[in-house]
Amino acid sequence: MSRRNNYPKLHNAAWPGVVGKGSEGGEPFIDLDTMLDLTAGAEVEGIKFDGFDLFLYDPHISIDASEDDLKRLADKAASRNLNIGSVVAPVWPPTGGGAALCSGDGRRNFLRQVQKGCHIARRLREMGIRPYGVVRIDSACSPSDWLKDPIGNQRAIAETFDLACDIAEDAGEQLAAEGEICWGGMHSWIIMIDLLERVGRPETLGFQADMAHTLLYMLGYNAPEHRILPENFDWKDRAAFDEAYQTLTDALRPWTVDFHVAQNDATVHGSGSHDKTGKHCRVDDPNGKLDIVHCAGYWLREDGVPHQRYRHICWDGCMFPNQVMFEKQTWNNILAAMIQVRDAHGWRE
Repeated sequence: MSRRNNYPKLHNAAWPGVVGKGSEGGEPFIDLDTMLDLTAGAEVEGIKFDGFDLFLYDPHISIDASEDDLKRLADKAASRNLNIGSVVAPVWPPTGGGAALCSGDGRRNFLRQVQKGCHIARRLREMGIRPYGVVRIDSACSPSDWLKDPIGNQRAIAETFDLACDIAEDAGEQLAAEGEICWGGMHSWIIMIDLLERVGRPETLGFQADMAHTLLYMLGYNAPEHRILPENFDWKDRAAFDEAYQTLTDALRPWTVDFHVAQNDATVHGSGSHDKTGKHCRVDDPNGKLDIVHCAGYWLREDGVPHQRYRHICWDGCMFPNQVMFEKQTWNNILAAMIQVRDAHGWRE
């Protein structure tokens, strides 16, 4: 056991208790304490999760949290032997933010949420409960809105992200743009890279790769002209899949600063106010298209060697049904897969 890899650290995401939940007719929220108890309760061969990543929004933790609120949050984590890693800033209009393609109030609201998120991230780091991680953002607008003026909107998003970088640098934080097909200006791998290059601040703004979301980049959802795999692709053709996956990851890996392990069945899914995006499946879903350990290696290795740039990796089970999330075996299965990823592509310190 002592010779097993112990990096990157293994995190669970707390936001599946919030995202897609709480809307009228939908499933209720799962409170933060319950999500942390489920995370802390998982164990495989004596190994447990090292921490959790966090959505900075009620009912888990307010973006306007006080110093006492943050101390209580740190105590919740420490009492369960968990660290806090990456945090998600609520930059969307329904959560108090604004669309990054706007040049007026939308931009100001977006940047205000980034500033608050970076402040919380910095304070948690100063408290010693957050040794690593980024502040996650996206464009907070839809592909359909972006398509009304692709050139002008891409320029506007890049300008907003550039201003967000100034805020992050002042706080000593790093931003990660989430690669997800439901965000305008980020809905294709080609367009995502264009946005990152336009901002041109790789030390401050990087890419967050989620295995469930990036698979849909390969299929051209919301950007058919940029699909890598052909229509009616035969998923049994693993050689063709690997070649396509290599193309995707070689392009995005140099920008990647935050990584989510996940499974996807090559379909889109949405619930609550969350738009259609990559469906997160159970780790052992028979319809899953990803060999999780094998595919994670494309993100975690460079020239065949673990690159060691991510101090932690996170499992994202966004929009799992509550019944699934309340099953202890769900988290043990996920943890087992995460351990396999680390054993195969991690390192020891």
